[in-house]
Amino acid sequence: MNLPLRLSLRYLFSRKSHNVINIISGISVAGMAVGTAALIVVLSVFNGFNSIVDGTLSDTDPDLKVVPASGKVFVPDSAAFRWAYSEKAVLSMSSVLEDQVFISYGASETVGKIKGGDAVFEEESPLKAHMLDGAFSLHKGELPRAVVGAEIASRMGINPRFVTPIELYYPDRTAKFSPMNPSASLSKVKIMPSGIVSVNQDVDTKYIFVPLETARELLGYEEEVSAVEIRFAEGLSPREKTAFVEGLSERLGDGFWIMDRYRQNDAVYKMMRYEKAAIYLILIFIIIIIASNVFSSLTMLILEKKEDIFTLRSMGADDGTIRRIFRLEGWLVSLLGMIIGLVVGILIVWLQQRFGIVKMNGNFIIDAYPAVLKFTDVLLAAGGVALVGYFIALIPSTNKKLIQQI
Repeated sequence: MNLPLRLSLRYLFSRKSHNVINIISGISVAGMAVGTAALIVVLSVFNGFNSIVDGTLSDTDPDLKVVPASGKVFVPDSAAFRWAYSEKAVLSMSSVLEDQVFISYGASETVGKIKGGDAVFEEESPLKAHMLDGAFSLHKGELPRAVVGAEIASRMGINPRFVTPIELYYPDRTAKFSPMNPSASLSKVKIMPSGIVSVNQDVDTKYIFVPLETARELLGYEEEVSAVEIRFAEGLSPREKTAFVEGLSERLGDGFWIMDRYRQNDAVYKMMRYEKAAIYLILIFIIIIIASNVFSSLTMLILEKKEDIFTLRSMGADDGTIRRIFRLEGWLVSLLGMIIGLVVGILIVWLQQRFGIVKMNGNFIIDAYPAVLKFTDVLLAAGGVALVGYFIALIPSTNKKLIQQI
């Protein structure tokens, strides 16, 4: 172990002649520990909420969504889709047709979006786990049924136990618009509600799920769909997923886009990344303020150790060596606080994960604040605090006038 590090460790753990230096050093270590622990806990809780959002999106959005590069619809009858259907990587493939429609129910009217799904969509949809009332069923025997988003249902008074049908309207693609009789240029279907679903704001406020054939009848299509939704089999590795996407993309050509879950919700995931980055920077700024105690304690320590500095100079140590000693001393204070903070922060996150100590008040889908600890966040916290501590220690230790005056 080199001389500057040995002396720095000795200064770190030895008692100082002035008790105020011990107090300030203790406050510095405690402050860095609290700041580091807070960084770990807050980032982990943020990860927890992100995982809930991601889980909710996985119930509404497929792993992959194939859409046309131009236009609104296409006919999914090609060798590429047949190849995808035969792949073991695929758990399910469903065809869907979406568009904006006018909705009428009794005396209530609004604009929303219908999503027509085929038999696979009806059978395999994870939306079944989010039903508030009724059942996720798009058919009752041969008759079509609709599943309505909770906000639309509440706003319009839709109830699956009522006998009033939902009326859906869409401009007839084959009819000419008549100013004298505008309703004659609209397609119309009536459908009974079978259930009410609640997943997230997007689904709850916009969507009505209907059979694919009902959507085609209303929108005026025969075999067309707006997208093919693909869900991967369980336990698939990222490499296998990438290989499947590359194979499908090569077979589809330039006429289609393959959108993973991040591209389907680009704005949501970007917002979550930016929010996490902002939280990290805010907490690092707070740690910089806390680290000012290290500056104070290190400056006072340099003044206290003037006899040691004189002795080191007599033994041949230059000012560069002396500066390194005190730079390491200041950095070690930060690193000690960082290590304590990492241990405490990880322990708090583990306790919250295991026992849900901090509860959430109100009606939420979870009882306690979620927390997900990621190794990358531990590295970011450790790296950020270590850098802050190093640069704070650098300021007084590189003050040549302070060292030379002693």
